[in-house]
Parts: sequence; structure tokens; C-alpha cells
Amino acid sequence: MKILDHQEHAWFLLEEDGQLYLDAFCSHSFFDYTVLISLNADEAAAYRKIGRTYLDRLAHDIHYSAPAVTGSKSPYKHRNLTVPATREDNSVKEAIAEWRKTS
Repeated sequence: MKILDHQEHAWFLLEEDGQLYLDAFCSHSFFDYTVLISLNADEAAAYRKIGRTYLDRLAHDIHYSAPAVTGSKSPYKHRNLTVPATREDNSVKEAIAEWRKTS
């Protein structure tokens, strides 16, 4: 897992074995969390065409859909790979920690 790009306090774009992932930062009052999604084909194509602007919009949409809030009907809720047992390894946290050390 490696970091390709990031927007401070908003998102990290990661890649592993050709698959793109977006780790979006969400904050609702006192409750901060991240939502990791695997970009689907349409999202990856939009990113390649539009670039960072697309990721800004996608992270915004994820944040304001409040996927971790109880009762949320967010379309990203069930795509969240950070939900316990969805992704067992710590590769995202490790990649971000390593990136922060070197940047």
C-alpha cells in the first residue's frame, strides 16, 4: 500500500496492486473518523480525467453523507473498508504513518 496523493485534513489517495483507495477524513462535532473506500471503475476513471478536484468532491460527499453516524443512509456506509473485520491488516495506517515521517 502506498500513498499517491493527499489533501491535508481531507483525504489520502492510496494504491495497492493497481487498485486505488480513498481514505476520507470525516468530522462531526466531537466525533472524527476516516472512511476507506476502494474506488470503483467509474470513480477511478473520473479521478484520472479530473484529478484532485474529483477526489475533493468525493471526500466531501463521503463526509457529508455521515457514513458512521447511527441511522445514516450514506451510500458509502457499506463500502467502508475500515469497519471492523472488513480489512484485517494495518497497511493503510502504516502507509500513512510512513508517509508522514518522510514528508
